[in-house]
Amino acid sequence: MNDRYDAGAAGHGADQYELVGYDEYGRPVYRQVPPQQQTQQSYDGYAQQGYGYDPYATGGQQSQPYDPYGGDTGQQPQTPSYDPYGTGTHQQQHTGGHAAQYDPYGRTATSGQQPRVAEQTAYIPHQAGPVEEPLTQERGERDYRTEQFAFVEEPDQDSEDVIDWLKFTENRTERREEAKRRARARVVALVVVLALAAAGGVGYLWYAGKLPGVSSSDDKKDTATPTGAQKRDVIVVHLHNTKKGGTSTALLVDNTTTKQGTTVLLPNALALSGDDGSTTTLAKSVDDDGSSGTRDEIDTVLGTEIQGTWRLDTPYLQNLVDLIGNIEVDTNANVPDPEAKSKGTAPLVRKGKAQTLSGKSAVAYATYQGSGEAQNAQLERFGQVMQAVLRKLTSDAQGATTTVQTLGMIIEPPLTDKDLGAFLARLADLAKGGDYKTALLPVQTDGTLSAQASASVVKDVLGGTAKSPDKDAAIRVSVRNASGVKDNTGKARVVLLNGGFSFQDGGSGAAEATSEVVYADAADKDDATEVAKTLGLPAGAVSKGDVSGNADVSVILGQDYAPSSS
Repeated sequence: MNDRYDAGAAGHGADQYELVGYDEYGRPVYRQVPPQQQTQQSYDGYAQQGYGYDPYATGGQQSQPYDPYGGDTGQQPQTPSYDPYGTGTHQQQHTGGHAAQYDPYGRTATSGQQPRVAEQTAYIPHQAGPVEEPLTQERGERDYRTEQFAFVEEPDQDSEDVIDWLKFTENRTERREEAKRRARARVVALVVVLALAAAGGVGYLWYAGKLPGVSSSDDKKDTATPTGAQKRDVIVVHLHNTKKGGTSTALLVDNTTTKQGTTVLLPNALALSGDDGSTTTLAKSVDDDGSSGTRDEIDTVLGTEIQGTWRLDTPYLQNLVDLIGNIEVDTNANVPDPEAKSKGTAPLVRKGKAQTLSGKSAVAYATYQGSGEAQNAQLERFGQVMQAVLRKLTSDAQGATTTVQTLGMIIEPPLTDKDLGAFLARLADLAKGGDYKTALLPVQTDGTLSAQASASVVKDVLGGTAKSPDKDAAIRVSVRNASGVKDNTGKARVVLLNGGFSFQDGGSGAAEATSEVVYADAADKDDATEVAKTLGLPAGAVSKGDVSGNADVSVILGQDYAPSSS
Protein backbone atom coordinates (compact mmCIF):
# COMPACT_ATOMS: atom_id res chain seq x y z
CA MET A 1 0.00 0.00 0.00
CA ASN A 2 1.43 3.43 -0.99
CA ASP A 3 2.42 6.06 1.48
CA ARG A 4 0.05 8.95 1.88
CA TYR A 5 0.53 12.64 2.53
CA ASP A 6 -1.51 14.50 5.06
CA ALA A 7 -2.32 17.84 3.44
CA GLY A 8 -4.15 18.95 6.49
CA ALA A 9 -0.93 18.92 8.48
CA ALA A 10 -2.57 17.01 11.46
CA GLY A 11 -5.24 14.53 12.51
CA HIS A 12 -6.44 11.28 11.24
CA GLY A 13 -9.53 12.78 9.73
CA ALA A 14 -7.59 14.75 7.14
CA ASP A 15 -7.67 13.73 3.47
CA GLN A 16 -4.92 11.39 2.41
CA TYR A 17 -2.62 11.95 -0.63
CA GLU A 18 -0.29 9.75 -2.49
CA LEU A 19 2.71 10.49 -4.77
CA VAL A 20 1.83 10.15 -8.43
CA GLY A 21 4.95 11.50 -10.16
CA TYR A 22 6.97 14.65 -10.86
CA ASP A 23 6.21 17.74 -12.85
CA GLU A 24 8.43 19.39 -15.48
CA TYR A 25 10.37 21.19 -12.72
CA GLY A 26 11.18 17.99 -10.81
CA ARG A 27 8.76 18.58 -7.98
CA PRO A 28 6.60 15.70 -6.61
CA VAL A 29 2.96 15.58 -7.61
CA TYR A 30 0.31 14.10 -5.25
CA ARG A 31 -3.29 13.05 -5.56
CA GLN A 32 -6.07 12.48 -3.10
CA VAL A 33 -6.63 8.83 -2.16
CA PRO A 34 -10.23 7.64 -2.42
CA PRO A 35 -11.84 6.73 0.95
CA GLN A 36 -11.82 3.02 0.29
CA GLN A 37 -8.06 3.11 -0.18
CA GLN A 38 -7.30 5.22 2.87
CA THR A 39 -5.81 3.68 5.94
CA GLN A 40 -5.42 4.88 9.46
CA GLN A 41 -1.76 5.34 9.00
CA SER A 42 -0.68 8.95 8.83
CA TYR A 43 2.52 10.43 7.63
CA ASP A 44 4.84 12.27 9.84
CA GLY A 45 8.04 12.87 8.03
CA TYR A 46 10.03 13.51 11.19
CA ALA A 47 8.16 12.19 14.27
CA GLN A 48 6.03 9.20 13.31
CA GLN A 49 8.11 7.56 10.64
CA GLY A 50 11.47 9.12 11.29
CA TYR A 51 14.28 9.36 8.84
CA GLY A 52 13.63 5.85 7.63
CA TYR A 53 10.75 7.00 5.49
CA ASP A 54 11.08 5.86 1.93
CA PRO A 55 8.95 7.99 -0.39
CA TYR A 56 9.44 5.41 -3.08
CA ALA A 57 8.27 2.42 -0.99
CA THR A 58 5.20 0.56 -2.22
CA GLY A 59 2.59 -1.63 -0.63
CA GLY A 60 1.62 -1.57 3.03
CA GLN A 61 5.09 -2.11 4.41
CA GLN A 62 6.59 0.59 6.54
CA SER A 63 10.24 1.46 6.41
CA GLN A 64 12.45 0.95 9.38
CA PRO A 65 14.03 3.87 11.19
CA TYR A 66 17.16 5.19 9.63
CA ASP A 67 20.40 4.80 11.52
CA PRO A 68 22.99 7.21 10.14
CA TYR A 69 25.77 5.25 11.85
CA GLY A 70 24.83 1.94 10.30
CA GLY A 71 23.53 0.38 13.57
CA ASP A 72 21.20 -2.55 13.54
CA THR A 73 17.67 -1.40 14.31
CA GLY A 74 16.11 -4.79 14.21
CA GLN A 75 14.96 -7.18 11.66
CA GLN A 76 14.86 -5.57 8.26
CA PRO A 77 11.86 -6.38 6.21
CA GLN A 78 12.43 -7.45 2.75
CA THR A 79 12.53 -4.38 0.48
CA PRO A 80 10.76 -4.63 -2.81
CA SER A 81 12.85 -4.07 -5.89
CA TYR A 82 12.23 -1.26 -8.34
CA ASP A 83 10.98 -2.01 -11.81
CA PRO A 84 10.23 1.10 -13.84
CA TYR A 85 8.34 -0.90 -16.37
CA GLY A 86 5.98 -2.65 -13.93
CA THR A 87 6.88 -6.13 -15.08
CA GLY A 88 7.82 -7.59 -11.72
CA THR A 89 11.13 -7.74 -9.87
CA HIS A 90 13.83 -10.17 -9.19
CA GLN A 91 12.40 -10.69 -5.75
CA GLN A 92 9.00 -11.51 -7.15
CA GLN A 93 10.47 -14.15 -9.28
CA HIS A 94 12.14 -15.76 -6.27
CA THR A 95 9.34 -15.38 -3.75
CA GLY A 96 6.55 -16.59 -5.89
CA GLY A 97 5.12 -13.25 -6.85
CA HIS A 98 4.47 -11.85 -3.32
CA ALA A 99 6.60 -8.71 -3.82
CA ALA A 100 4.82 -5.57 -4.89
CA GLN A 101 5.61 -4.02 -8.19
CA TYR A 102 6.56 -0.32 -8.43
CA ASP A 103 4.20 1.95 -10.19
CA PRO A 104 5.31 5.56 -10.90
CA TYR A 105 1.86 6.73 -10.04
CA GLY A 106 1.94 5.13 -6.58
CA ARG A 107 -0.20 2.07 -7.25
CA THR A 108 0.66 -1.46 -6.41
CA ALA A 109 1.21 -3.22 -9.65
CA THR A 110 -0.59 -6.48 -10.22
CA SER A 111 -0.03 -9.20 -12.66
CA GLY A 112 -2.93 -8.09 -14.78
CA GLN A 113 -3.92 -4.82 -16.32
CA GLN A 114 -6.11 -2.56 -14.25
CA PRO A 115 -8.36 0.02 -15.72
CA ARG A 116 -7.70 3.62 -14.86
CA VAL A 117 -9.87 4.89 -12.08
CA ALA A 118 -11.16 8.36 -12.60
CA GLU A 119 -10.47 10.37 -9.54
CA GLN A 120 -9.86 13.99 -8.61
CA THR A 121 -6.24 15.00 -8.48
CA ALA A 122 -5.28 17.42 -5.78
CA TYR A 123 -2.19 19.60 -5.58
CA ILE A 124 -0.27 21.04 -2.74
CA PRO A 125 -0.18 24.85 -2.41
CA HIS A 126 1.93 26.60 -5.02
CA GLN A 127 2.13 23.28 -6.83
CA ALA A 128 1.81 23.23 -10.62
CA GLY A 129 -0.65 20.65 -11.87
CA PRO A 130 0.46 17.64 -13.82
CA VAL A 131 -0.05 17.40 -17.50
CA GLU A 132 -2.98 15.12 -18.26
CA GLU A 133 -1.98 12.10 -20.28
CA PRO A 134 -4.05 10.59 -23.04
CA LEU A 135 -6.55 8.06 -21.82
CA THR A 136 -6.29 5.88 -24.87
CA GLN A 137 -3.57 3.73 -23.30
CA GLU A 138 -3.30 2.06 -19.92
CA ARG A 139 -0.49 3.13 -17.73
CA GLY A 140 0.85 -0.36 -17.45
CA GLU A 141 1.46 -0.41 -21.19
CA ARG A 142 3.35 2.87 -21.34
CA ASP A 143 7.03 2.83 -22.11
CA TYR A 144 8.77 5.05 -19.61
CA ARG A 145 12.48 5.65 -19.94
CA THR A 146 14.80 7.28 -17.50
CA GLU A 147 16.06 9.74 -20.11
CA GLN A 148 12.58 11.25 -20.25
CA PHE A 149 13.13 12.58 -16.75
CA ALA A 150 16.78 13.50 -17.25
CA PHE A 151 15.88 17.20 -17.12
CA VAL A 152 15.46 16.85 -13.36
CA GLU A 153 19.17 16.31 -12.82
CA GLU A 154 20.39 18.21 -15.92
CA PRO A 155 22.32 21.41 -15.01
CA ASP A 156 21.11 24.61 -16.60
CA GLN A 157 24.38 25.21 -18.34
CA ASP A 158 24.05 21.89 -20.22
CA SER A 159 20.63 22.56 -21.71
CA GLU A 160 20.27 23.00 -25.43
CA ASP A 161 19.34 26.69 -25.22
CA VAL A 162 22.25 27.47 -22.93
CA ILE A 163 24.63 25.52 -25.11
CA ASP A 164 23.41 27.31 -28.23
CA TRP A 165 23.73 30.70 -26.52
CA LEU A 166 27.22 29.88 -25.30
CA LYS A 167 28.22 28.79 -28.78
CA PHE A 168 26.79 32.02 -30.25
CA THR A 169 28.56 34.25 -27.76
CA GLU A 170 31.75 32.26 -28.15
CA ASN A 171 31.63 32.55 -31.95
CA ARG A 172 30.89 36.28 -31.78
CA THR A 173 33.73 36.80 -29.33
CA GLU A 174 36.06 34.85 -31.58
CA ARG A 175 35.00 36.95 -34.57
CA ARG A 176 35.66 40.16 -32.66
CA GLU A 177 39.04 38.92 -31.53
CA GLU A 178 39.88 37.86 -35.09
CA ALA A 179 38.83 41.30 -36.42
CA LYS A 180 41.01 42.96 -33.79
CA ARG A 181 43.94 40.76 -34.73
CA ARG A 182 43.51 41.61 -38.42
CA ALA A 183 43.26 45.33 -37.61
CA ARG A 184 46.41 45.16 -35.53
CA ALA A 185 48.16 43.30 -38.34
CA ARG A 186 47.16 46.00 -40.85
CA VAL A 187 48.34 48.77 -38.55
CA VAL A 188 51.65 47.02 -38.03
CA ALA A 189 52.06 46.53 -41.78
CA LEU A 190 51.27 50.19 -42.44
CA VAL A 191 53.76 51.33 -39.84
CA VAL A 192 56.41 49.10 -41.37
CA VAL A 193 55.74 50.47 -44.87
CA LEU A 194 55.87 54.07 -43.66
CA ALA A 195 59.06 53.37 -41.75
CA LEU A 196 60.66 51.84 -44.83
CA ALA A 197 59.53 54.75 -46.99
CA ALA A 198 60.88 57.26 -44.51
CA ALA A 199 64.15 55.37 -44.28
CA GLY A 200 64.39 55.27 -48.06
CA GLY A 201 63.69 59.00 -48.32
CA VAL A 202 66.30 59.84 -45.72
CA GLY A 203 68.76 57.53 -47.44
CA TYR A 204 68.14 59.21 -50.76
CA LEU A 205 68.59 62.69 -49.24
CA TRP A 206 71.78 61.52 -47.60
CA TYR A 207 73.03 60.00 -50.84
CA ALA A 208 72.14 63.12 -52.80
CA GLY A 209 73.72 65.36 -50.19
CA LYS A 210 70.46 67.20 -49.50
CA LEU A 211 70.04 66.16 -45.89
CA PRO A 212 70.26 69.30 -43.70
CA GLY A 213 73.28 69.40 -41.45
CA VAL A 214 74.93 66.45 -43.18
CA SER A 215 76.20 67.76 -46.49
CA SER A 216 79.72 69.11 -46.45
CA SER A 217 80.78 72.41 -47.91
CA ASP A 218 82.30 70.62 -50.88
CA ASP A 219 78.95 69.08 -51.70
CA LYS A 220 77.03 72.35 -51.68
CA LYS A 221 76.60 72.53 -55.40
CA ASP A 222 73.58 73.21 -57.54
CA THR A 223 72.13 69.81 -58.39
CA ALA A 224 69.80 71.25 -61.02
CA THR A 225 70.49 70.55 -64.66
CA PRO A 226 73.07 73.05 -65.95
CA THR A 227 71.58 75.66 -68.25
CA GLY A 228 73.88 74.65 -71.06
CA ALA A 229 72.72 71.01 -70.85
CA GLN A 230 69.03 71.87 -71.00
CA LYS A 231 67.19 71.12 -74.23
CA ARG A 232 65.53 74.05 -75.96
CA ASP A 233 63.56 74.47 -79.14
CA VAL A 234 63.87 78.00 -80.57
CA ILE A 235 62.07 79.72 -83.44
CA VAL A 236 62.61 83.32 -84.52
CA VAL A 237 59.52 85.34 -85.53
CA HIS A 238 59.66 88.55 -87.54
CA LEU A 239 56.61 90.83 -87.47
CA HIS A 240 56.56 92.85 -90.71
CA ASN A 241 54.50 96.02 -90.66
CA THR A 242 53.21 96.04 -94.20
CA LYS A 243 51.65 99.54 -93.92
CA LYS A 244 54.23 101.62 -92.05
CA GLY A 245 57.32 99.53 -92.67
CA GLY A 246 59.76 98.21 -90.13
CA THR A 247 60.08 94.91 -88.35
CA SER A 248 59.88 93.55 -84.81
CA THR A 249 61.82 90.42 -83.89
CA ALA A 250 61.41 87.93 -81.06
CA LEU A 251 62.65 84.45 -80.18
CA LEU A 252 60.07 81.86 -79.06
CA VAL A 253 61.80 79.44 -76.67
CA ASP A 254 60.45 76.09 -75.47
CA ASN A 255 62.67 74.69 -72.72
CA THR A 256 61.63 71.05 -72.72
CA THR A 257 63.85 70.30 -69.72
CA THR A 258 62.40 72.83 -67.29
CA LYS A 259 58.96 72.96 -68.97
CA GLN A 260 59.21 76.74 -69.33
CA GLY A 261 58.28 78.88 -72.30
CA THR A 262 59.69 82.34 -73.01
CA THR A 263 59.40 85.11 -75.56
CA VAL A 264 62.78 86.87 -75.87
CA LEU A 265 62.41 90.33 -77.44
CA LEU A 266 65.35 91.40 -79.63
CA PRO A 267 65.82 95.18 -80.11
CA ASN A 268 66.42 96.35 -83.68
CA ALA A 269 69.65 98.02 -82.53
CA LEU A 270 71.25 94.65 -81.72
CA ALA A 271 74.66 94.54 -83.41
CA LEU A 272 75.25 91.56 -85.64
CA SER A 273 78.30 90.41 -87.54
CA GLY A 274 78.14 89.38 -91.18
CA ASP A 275 80.04 86.60 -92.83
CA ASP A 276 82.48 89.13 -94.28
CA GLY A 277 83.20 90.51 -90.81
CA SER A 278 81.11 93.62 -91.32
CA THR A 279 78.89 94.90 -88.56
CA THR A 280 75.19 95.54 -89.03
CA THR A 281 72.04 95.89 -86.97
CA LEU A 282 69.21 93.43 -86.54
CA ALA A 283 66.78 95.67 -88.43
CA LYS A 284 69.17 96.07 -91.38
CA SER A 285 69.94 92.38 -91.40
CA VAL A 286 66.25 91.45 -91.72
CA ASP A 287 65.83 93.86 -94.63
CA ASP A 288 69.09 93.08 -96.41
CA ASP A 289 70.15 89.58 -95.54
CA GLY A 290 66.74 87.99 -95.31
CA SER A 291 65.57 85.35 -92.86
CA SER A 292 68.32 82.82 -93.41
CA GLY A 293 71.20 85.26 -93.07
CA THR A 294 69.68 86.95 -90.03
CA ARG A 295 69.08 83.60 -88.32
CA ASP A 296 72.73 82.66 -88.69
CA GLU A 297 73.89 86.04 -87.41
CA ILE A 298 71.67 85.80 -84.34
CA ASP A 299 73.05 82.35 -83.61
CA THR A 300 76.56 83.76 -83.79
CA VAL A 301 75.91 86.67 -81.45
CA LEU A 302 73.77 84.83 -78.86
CA GLY A 303 75.25 81.35 -79.09
CA THR A 304 71.85 79.84 -79.85
CA GLU A 305 70.62 77.26 -82.33
CA ILE A 306 67.48 78.48 -84.05
CA GLN A 307 65.43 75.73 -85.74
CA GLY A 308 63.35 77.92 -88.03
CA THR A 309 62.00 81.35 -88.97
CA TRP A 310 58.34 82.39 -88.82
CA ARG A 311 57.52 85.44 -90.93
CA LEU A 312 54.41 87.02 -89.48
CA ASP A 313 53.09 89.89 -91.56
CA THR A 314 50.57 92.19 -89.86
CA PRO A 315 47.60 90.94 -91.98
CA TYR A 316 48.30 87.38 -90.84
CA LEU A 317 48.46 88.50 -87.20
CA GLN A 318 45.10 90.19 -87.59
CA ASN A 319 43.55 87.07 -89.12
CA LEU A 320 45.11 84.86 -86.43
CA VAL A 321 43.58 86.89 -83.58
CA ASP A 322 40.19 86.94 -85.26
CA LEU A 323 40.34 83.20 -85.89
CA ILE A 324 41.05 82.26 -82.26
CA GLY A 325 38.35 84.61 -80.98
CA ASN A 326 40.01 87.85 -79.74
CA ILE A 327 42.58 88.19 -76.95
CA GLU A 328 42.88 89.97 -73.59
CA VAL A 329 45.83 92.27 -72.86
CA ASP A 330 46.74 94.65 -70.02
CA THR A 331 47.38 97.62 -72.28
CA ASN A 332 49.75 100.42 -71.22
CA ALA A 333 48.77 103.10 -73.75
CA ASN A 334 45.83 104.54 -75.65
CA VAL A 335 46.29 103.64 -79.31
CA PRO A 336 44.55 105.86 -81.86
CA ASP A 337 42.71 104.38 -84.77
CA PRO A 338 45.05 104.61 -87.77
CA GLU A 339 42.04 104.96 -90.07
CA ALA A 340 40.45 107.82 -88.10
CA LYS A 341 40.00 111.02 -90.12
CA SER A 342 39.89 113.42 -87.17
CA LYS A 343 41.99 113.69 -84.04
CA GLY A 344 38.96 113.71 -81.73
CA THR A 345 38.02 110.15 -82.58
CA ALA A 346 37.96 107.67 -79.69
CA PRO A 347 41.12 105.53 -79.47
CA LEU A 348 41.04 102.10 -81.04
CA VAL A 349 42.70 100.59 -77.97
CA ARG A 350 42.16 101.97 -74.48
CA LYS A 351 44.67 101.77 -71.70
CA GLY A 352 43.59 99.41 -68.91
CA LYS A 353 43.52 95.94 -67.45
CA ALA A 354 42.23 92.95 -69.43
CA GLN A 355 41.30 94.86 -72.54
CA THR A 356 39.69 92.73 -75.23
CA LEU A 357 41.45 93.16 -78.54
CA SER A 358 40.20 92.10 -81.93
CA GLY A 359 42.53 91.33 -84.80
CA LYS A 360 42.64 94.94 -85.96
CA SER A 361 43.20 96.44 -82.51
CA ALA A 362 45.80 93.75 -81.67
CA VAL A 363 47.87 94.74 -84.72
CA ALA A 364 47.52 98.44 -83.87
CA TYR A 365 48.69 97.85 -80.29
CA ALA A 366 51.57 95.52 -81.28
CA THR A 367 53.01 98.05 -83.76
CA TYR A 368 52.33 101.25 -81.82
CA GLN A 369 55.29 103.46 -80.84
CA GLY A 370 54.33 106.69 -79.17
CA SER A 371 55.95 110.04 -79.80
CA GLY A 372 59.32 110.15 -78.08
CA GLU A 373 59.25 106.46 -77.15
CA ALA A 374 62.15 104.14 -77.83
CA GLN A 375 61.72 101.15 -80.08
CA ASN A 376 61.80 98.89 -77.00
CA ALA A 377 58.39 100.24 -75.89
CA GLN A 378 56.80 99.07 -79.11
CA LEU A 379 58.69 95.78 -78.88
CA GLU A 380 57.28 95.07 -75.43
CA ARG A 381 53.72 95.61 -76.71
CA PHE A 382 54.41 93.10 -79.45
CA GLY A 383 55.53 90.64 -76.77
CA GLN A 384 52.27 91.16 -74.84
CA VAL A 385 50.23 90.37 -77.94
CA MET A 386 52.26 87.23 -78.69
CA GLN A 387 51.79 85.82 -75.18
CA ALA A 388 48.05 86.60 -75.26
CA VAL A 389 47.75 84.79 -78.60
CA LEU A 390 49.50 81.71 -77.19
CA ARG A 391 47.16 81.67 -74.17
CA LYS A 392 44.17 81.63 -76.51
CA LEU A 393 45.58 79.21 -79.08
CA THR A 394 44.66 75.52 -78.86
CA SER A 395 47.09 73.16 -77.11
CA ASP A 396 46.29 70.37 -79.56
CA ALA A 397 49.06 69.92 -82.12
CA GLN A 398 46.68 68.91 -84.90
CA GLY A 399 44.35 71.81 -84.13
CA ALA A 400 47.19 74.32 -84.09
CA THR A 401 48.49 72.94 -87.39
CA THR A 402 45.03 73.34 -88.91
CA THR A 403 45.00 76.97 -87.73
CA VAL A 404 48.36 77.63 -89.39
CA GLN A 405 47.21 75.99 -92.60
CA THR A 406 43.94 77.90 -92.57
CA LEU A 407 45.75 81.24 -92.33
CA GLY A 408 48.02 80.34 -95.26
CA MET A 409 51.00 81.99 -93.60
CA ILE A 410 54.40 82.12 -95.24
CA ILE A 411 56.49 79.25 -93.85
CA GLU A 412 60.18 79.46 -94.68
CA PRO A 413 62.18 76.27 -95.02
CA PRO A 414 63.25 74.20 -93.24
CA LEU A 415 60.26 75.00 -91.04
CA THR A 416 56.97 73.34 -92.12
CA ASP A 417 53.40 74.16 -91.18
CA LYS A 418 53.20 70.93 -89.18
CA ASP A 419 56.37 71.77 -87.25
CA LEU A 420 55.13 75.29 -86.52
CA GLY A 421 51.70 74.01 -85.42
CA ALA A 422 53.19 71.46 -83.01
CA PHE A 423 55.64 74.04 -81.64
CA LEU A 424 52.94 76.66 -81.04
CA ALA A 425 50.69 74.04 -79.39
CA ARG A 426 53.42 73.23 -76.83
CA LEU A 427 53.94 76.91 -76.07
CA ALA A 428 50.17 77.38 -75.77
CA ASP A 429 50.01 74.63 -73.18
CA LEU A 430 52.77 76.31 -71.14
CA ALA A 431 51.09 79.71 -71.45
CA LYS A 432 47.76 78.34 -70.21
CA GLY A 433 49.47 76.73 -67.23
CA GLY A 434 51.29 79.91 -66.20
CA ASP A 435 54.71 78.56 -67.21
CA TYR A 436 55.39 81.29 -69.74
CA LYS A 437 57.12 84.67 -69.53
CA THR A 438 58.41 87.50 -71.71
CA ALA A 439 61.97 88.88 -71.43
CA LEU A 440 63.67 91.82 -73.16
CA LEU A 441 67.27 91.32 -74.26
CA PRO A 442 69.29 94.19 -72.73
CA VAL A 443 71.35 95.93 -75.43
CA GLN A 444 73.77 98.79 -74.88
CA THR A 445 73.59 102.06 -76.83
CA ASP A 446 76.09 100.81 -79.35
CA GLY A 447 74.08 97.61 -79.92
CA THR A 448 76.50 95.32 -78.15
CA LEU A 449 75.71 93.02 -75.25
CA SER A 450 77.09 93.37 -71.77
CA ALA A 451 78.02 89.92 -70.47
CA GLN A 452 76.81 90.84 -66.99
CA ALA A 453 73.58 92.53 -68.06
CA SER A 454 72.61 89.96 -70.67
CA ALA A 455 73.49 86.85 -68.63
CA SER A 456 69.96 86.56 -67.24
CA VAL A 457 68.60 86.15 -70.77
CA VAL A 458 71.43 84.84 -72.92
CA LYS A 459 72.73 82.29 -70.42
CA ASP A 460 69.67 81.40 -68.33
CA VAL A 461 66.95 81.51 -70.99
CA LEU A 462 68.84 80.77 -74.20
CA GLY A 463 71.67 78.76 -72.71
CA GLY A 464 74.18 80.62 -74.90
CA THR A 465 77.06 83.03 -74.57
CA ALA A 466 77.06 86.63 -75.77
CA LYS A 467 79.52 87.22 -78.62
CA SER A 468 79.06 90.80 -79.72
CA PRO A 469 81.39 92.12 -82.43
CA ASP A 470 84.77 93.06 -80.97
CA LYS A 471 85.21 96.81 -80.78
CA ASP A 472 88.96 96.54 -81.18
CA ALA A 473 88.72 94.36 -84.25
CA ALA A 474 87.49 97.08 -86.61
CA ILE A 475 86.06 100.59 -86.54
CA ARG A 476 82.35 100.42 -87.16
CA VAL A 477 81.29 102.87 -89.77
CA SER A 478 77.66 103.63 -90.54
CA VAL A 479 77.05 105.00 -94.04
CA ARG A 480 73.91 106.88 -95.11
CA ASN A 481 73.64 107.62 -98.83
CA ALA A 482 72.48 111.21 -99.51
CA SER A 483 74.22 111.61 -102.87
CA GLY A 484 71.24 110.68 -104.96
CA VAL A 485 73.17 107.81 -106.55
CA LYS A 486 72.10 104.40 -105.31
CA ASP A 487 75.27 102.61 -106.28
CA ASN A 488 77.40 104.89 -104.11
CA THR A 489 76.46 102.83 -101.03
CA GLY A 490 77.94 99.65 -102.45
CA LYS A 491 81.06 101.44 -103.67
CA ALA A 492 81.63 103.01 -100.25
CA ARG A 493 81.15 99.63 -98.59
CA VAL A 494 83.85 98.00 -100.70
CA VAL A 495 86.30 100.80 -100.02
CA LEU A 496 85.75 100.76 -96.25
CA LEU A 497 86.02 96.96 -95.97
CA ASN A 498 89.25 97.06 -97.95
CA GLY A 499 90.54 99.72 -95.59
CA GLY A 500 89.96 97.47 -92.56
CA PHE A 501 86.78 99.13 -91.34
CA SER A 502 83.47 97.49 -90.45
CA PHE A 503 80.58 98.63 -92.58
CA GLN A 504 77.01 99.32 -91.43
CA ASP A 505 74.32 100.31 -93.88
CA GLY A 506 72.58 103.46 -92.65
CA GLY A 507 70.10 103.54 -95.50
CA SER A 508 69.41 106.47 -97.78
CA GLY A 509 67.98 109.93 -97.29
CA ALA A 510 67.30 113.28 -98.91
CA ALA A 511 70.06 114.61 -101.12
CA GLU A 512 72.68 116.78 -99.47
CA ALA A 513 75.39 118.86 -101.13
CA THR A 514 78.35 118.00 -98.97
CA SER A 515 79.52 114.85 -97.28
CA GLU A 516 80.07 114.58 -93.52
CA VAL A 517 82.12 112.32 -91.23
CA VAL A 518 80.95 112.48 -87.58
CA TYR A 519 82.42 110.99 -84.43
CA ALA A 520 80.85 111.07 -80.91
CA ASP A 521 83.85 110.26 -78.72
CA ALA A 522 87.05 112.32 -78.81
CA ALA A 523 89.00 109.10 -78.84
CA ASP A 524 87.46 108.33 -82.22
CA LYS A 525 88.61 111.58 -83.89
CA ASP A 526 91.65 110.01 -85.46
CA ASP A 527 89.58 107.09 -86.69
CA ALA A 528 87.08 109.50 -88.22
CA THR A 529 89.91 111.34 -89.99
CA GLU A 530 91.20 108.02 -91.37
CA VAL A 531 87.69 107.13 -92.62
CA ALA A 532 87.45 110.46 -94.49
CA LYS A 533 90.82 109.91 -96.14
CA THR A 534 89.78 106.35 -97.17
CA LEU A 535 86.60 107.63 -98.82
CA GLY A 536 88.44 110.51 -100.54
CA LEU A 537 86.74 113.23 -98.52
CA PRO A 538 88.50 116.38 -97.29
CA ALA A 539 89.66 116.65 -93.64
CA GLY A 540 87.22 119.54 -93.15
CA ALA A 541 84.34 117.05 -93.49
CA VAL A 542 85.23 115.58 -90.10
CA SER A 543 83.27 116.95 -87.10
CA LYS A 544 82.05 115.93 -83.69
CA GLY A 545 78.35 115.09 -83.29
CA ASP A 546 75.75 112.40 -82.81
CA VAL A 547 76.51 108.97 -84.14
CA SER A 548 73.63 106.77 -85.24
CA GLY A 549 73.07 103.27 -83.98
CA ASN A 550 75.97 101.35 -82.57
CA ALA A 551 78.58 102.73 -84.95
CA ASP A 552 81.83 104.44 -83.98
CA VAL A 553 81.76 106.82 -86.94
CA SER A 554 78.85 107.98 -89.06
CA VAL A 555 79.24 108.97 -92.70
CA ILE A 556 76.79 110.96 -94.84
CA LEU A 557 77.58 110.68 -98.52
CA GLY A 558 76.73 113.98 -100.24
CA GLN A 559 76.61 114.99 -103.85
CA ASP A 560 80.31 115.90 -103.68
CA TYR A 561 81.24 112.24 -103.13
CA ALA A 562 83.22 110.87 -106.05
CA PRO A 563 83.89 107.13 -105.73
CA SER A 564 86.35 107.13 -108.59
CA SER A 565 88.69 109.41 -106.72
CA SER A 566 88.72 107.29 -103.56
